[in-house]
Amino acid sequence: MKTEKYVLALDQGTTSSRAILFNHNGNVVAKAQKPIEQYFPHPGWVEHDPNEIWYSQSSVAAEVIAKADLTGLDIACIGITNQRETTIVWDRETSLPVYRAIVWQDRRTSDICKELQENGYTDMIREKTGLLIDAYFSATKIKWLLDNIEGVRERAEKGKLCFGTVDSWLVWKFTHGRIHVTDVSNASRTMLFNIHTLQWDKELLELFGIPESMLPEVKSSSEIYSETTTTLFSTKIPIAGIAGDQQAALFGQLCLEPGMTKTTYGTGCFMVMNTGNEVIKSENNLLSTIAWKIGNTVTYALEGSVFVGGAAIQWLRDGMNLISNAAQSETLATSVPDNGGVYFVPALTGMGAPYWDQYARGAILGITRGTTPAHITRATLEGIAFQVYDILKAMEHDTQRPSTEMRVDGGAVANNFLMQFQSNICRTKVIRPKVLETTALGAAYLAGLATGFWRDSEDLRQQWSVDKEFNPEDTEEHSEKILHMWHKAVARAQAWEELGD
Repeated sequence: MKTEKYVLALDQGTTSSRAILFNHNGNVVAKAQKPIEQYFPHPGWVEHDPNEIWYSQSSVAAEVIAKADLTGLDIACIGITNQRETTIVWDRETSLPVYRAIVWQDRRTSDICKELQENGYTDMIREKTGLLIDAYFSATKIKWLLDNIEGVRERAEKGKLCFGTVDSWLVWKFTHGRIHVTDVSNASRTMLFNIHTLQWDKELLELFGIPESMLPEVKSSSEIYSETTTTLFSTKIPIAGIAGDQQAALFGQLCLEPGMTKTTYGTGCFMVMNTGNEVIKSENNLLSTIAWKIGNTVTYALEGSVFVGGAAIQWLRDGMNLISNAAQSETLATSVPDNGGVYFVPALTGMGAPYWDQYARGAILGITRGTTPAHITRATLEGIAFQVYDILKAMEHDTQRPSTEMRVDGGAVANNFLMQFQSNICRTKVIRPKVLETTALGAAYLAGLATGFWRDSEDLRQQWSVDKEFNPEDTEEHSEKILHMWHKAVARAQAWEELGD
C-alpha cells in the first residue's frame, strides 16, 4: 500500500500546458506536457483559445498521475502557476469565453497606452500599481474586449461576466465555477491592483471603464482556496498555491531573502529580485511588483522583463528554418569563434525593460558577405544575454547593490554557451540548479506549505542544490567592446514602426 504523497504542480505557460509531480524531497517524479496553439490574427496580435488552455491543462494533469501509476488519493494538493497578464473574459453562468484569450505579448492596445501617457496618467498608475503603462498588462486588454466585442460591455455591466488571468480561469474550471479567485502576484500584473492597499483600485477601474463585478477575489499565494470538483480525479484535491510564473520561479529558486535574484529564460526572459517588505521605485524603468503573500506577510520584488528570449530561438527554428531543434543553436554558435560582427536585437514584439519601446522591431545588423547561419545563431543567443545584462545593470542602479550571483532557470539554461556568455558580460556568477523546473516547483512549494506537506521554508532550503556554476572567463575589455556594439544596434531598432509611418 502506497503511503507517500505527492504535490501536483500545474504550469500553464505561453506555448504549452504542463503538469509535474514532486515528491517530498522536491524531486520530479513525472511530468506531462501539451503544446497550445498560437493565433496571430493581425500583426502584433497574439491569442490563445481559453478552452484549449483548459483541455490541455486538465489532460496533462490526468496524464501525469497515470504516468506515475498513482490516483488522486496519492495527491496531497495542487499548486498552479501561469503565464501572467493574459486576459480571459467568460460568462458567469455558461463558463463560455466571450473571445479568445489575449496573450501578454499582444500589442493591439499600444494606442490606448499612448493616449493614457499623453493624458498624464503615467505617474498615478506607477504610484498605485508599480507598473509602467504598457499593452503588456491586463487592464487595456479588458478595456479592448469591452469596447470591441459586441454585447460584452452590456453583459459585464449587468454582472454576467468574469475576468481572470489564466490562474483564475483554471480554478474556475477545476471547481465548476464555484470559486472566482486570483492571488496577489497575478493581481499585481493587471494594472488595476493597488500594491500598497492590496485592493482593486476604484480610480483605475473607472479610468479603464471596467465593472468591479468582473474581478476575482484576491487571496494570498499559499492557502487552501477550494477543492477540485471535476471528475478528472478520483477524489477531491485541495488547490492550495497560486503564483504568476515569474514569482513562482523566484520562490522555487528559494530567493527568500532581500537582494536575491533569479532569471528565467522562457519564451521571454524575466529577472526578479526579492526586495522584502519594501516597494522599491525604479528610476530605470523596472517594475515594482508583489512576489507573494504568505499568511499576513507580503513580499515585494523588482522585475525586468525581456519580451523575446527563448522565443528568438523558436523563431530561428520555425520562422527561419536555420535550426531543426533548440539544442542545435549551441552547436552552431560554438562552431564560430565570435559573432562575426553580427548583432541581433530580438525586438519581435517590441522591447521590454529597461527600454519599454512598443514600437521597436527586430533588427539584424552587421551582415556581410561572410555572414553564415552560425553567426546569426550566435548573435541570437548573445542578443538574449545582452537584454538580460541591461536589466541587471538597471537593477544594480536602483538598489545600489552590485550583483554577486544570479540563479537561472527555464528551458534555455541548458545551453552552456548562453550561460557562459551571460556570466562573461555580467561579470557575475551564474548558478544553474539541479532541479530546473523551478517555476512548477515554486507553485508546489506554496501549495505544500499551505497543507503542511512541508513544514516551513527551512524545510525547503535543504532541498536546493547546484548543477553548475558559470564564472566570467572573458576579459572586461572585450565585454565592454561588444556591449558598446549591442547598444548601437538597440538604438537602430528603437521606435522603428513609429519612424516608418
